[in-house]
Amino acid sequence: MTLKRVSKKRLITKFRTHDTDTGSAPVQVAILTKEIDLLSKHLAEHKKDFSARRGLLGKVAQRRKLLNYLKMNKPEEYQAVLEAHELKK
Repeated sequence: MTLKRVSKKRLITKFRTHDTDTGSAPVQVAILTKEIDLLSKHLAEHKKDFSARRGLLGKVAQRRKLLNYLKMNKPEEYQAVLEAHELKK
């Protein structure tokens, strides 16, 4: 249920802020959002996979922390990330 190296690289190149950026908040949110989508699809099929559910909740909490950081420190980036990933405020 982890992201493949190629798809992760594709996300990094799409959301990076400069050429050597691999870990900025927008990039991390993009990776977490993709992982959350994959886990959600897995849990729709495997309802009793509680370890995957716990992992999903951890990823959602981590993404929420990153979004809160962006909201407080870089509001324009926050809006751009929300629109790019079609997330609620």
